Amino acid sequence: MVLERFMNSTRTRAKLFDAKLLIGILVVVALLALSLFTGVYDIFGADDGAEMFTMTRIPRTIALVLAGGAMAMSGLVMQLLTQNRFVEPTTTGTTEWAGLGLLAVMILMPKASILTKMAGASIAAFVGTMVFFLILRRVSLRSSLIVPIIGIMLGAVVGSISTFVALQTDMLQSMGVWFAGSFTSVFRGQYEPLWIVLLVAIAIFVAADRFTVAGLGKEIATNVGMNYERVILLGTGMIAVATGVVTVVIGNLPFLGLIVPNIVSMIRGDDLRSNLPWVALTGIAIVTVCDLIGRTIIMPFEVPVSLILGVVGAAVFIFLLLRQRRHG
Repeated sequence: MVLERFMNSTRTRAKLFDAKLLIGILVVVALLALSLFTGVYDIFGADDGAEMFTMTRIPRTIALVLAGGAMAMSGLVMQLLTQNRFVEPTTTGTTEWAGLGLLAVMILMPKASILTKMAGASIAAFVGTMVFFLILRRVSLRSSLIVPIIGIMLGAVVGSISTFVALQTDMLQSMGVWFAGSFTSVFRGQYEPLWIVLLVAIAIFVAADRFTVAGLGKEIATNVGMNYERVILLGTGMIAVATGVVTVVIGNLPFLGLIVPNIVSMIRGDDLRSNLPWVALTGIAIVTVCDLIGRTIIMPFEVPVSLILGVVGAAVFIFLLLRQRRHG
């Protein structure tokens, strides 16, 4: 019955590109244009305004697009693979594992390149996510709340280990800077590795149907001839790469992968492929709005985007919990 509903929804899938999506794209483009011209530095009156515009404003706006879209899509994939709407990289410990990997690289190879740091963070994120999946397989009670609670507890343990190691090695301040979750330090020559997450986003779109079938459960996926374990590894690898890269370049973006897929799902339903453009656009829009608030609320200073996202995300998280409770 579940498989039949999936096949029917596939046949009647809404068009990926329609008038509503075009309006959404125009809204996001307007927000990005506003981001380009928001800031303390006078790019019109200063002699080096054009240079500063290309050196900081354009890279920062591109980073908003790449980080927001990738983390939102990663959250959607993780929710499918765990069959739980309350999980995403920051509620499953994936981000904390990425931080631990980054810390290990910084200690063992102080002069490591940013690509080496990304590799270390991505490998650690992959290992941590697989540990989370292994723990889930041994848990008999799989309610919607138990799964994120397990992830948050695992993340807290890993975060405590990172803090202890950072204290012992005098790296606590550096770790705090890495996890600030801010676009302040994004400039030309530093943000370019973020383009890696564009490849992850494309791969997620290509493998969307496989993730949808895997989200129906191992038994159904196996019955239709799919290698369930391979799809899990593929999805975990994509999530790990996106989380590792964004953590190294930007920092922690809490709750983004949780609130965006849920908002899109409440409005449009659960078809992964047709929802992916909306998930990416909504993720970009939310990150851009939070970044604009952070840049203007106490101008000329900036509030880290992770702080704004944390407040908004926590409120939406509580709303989702109460909504699920109200619906049974």
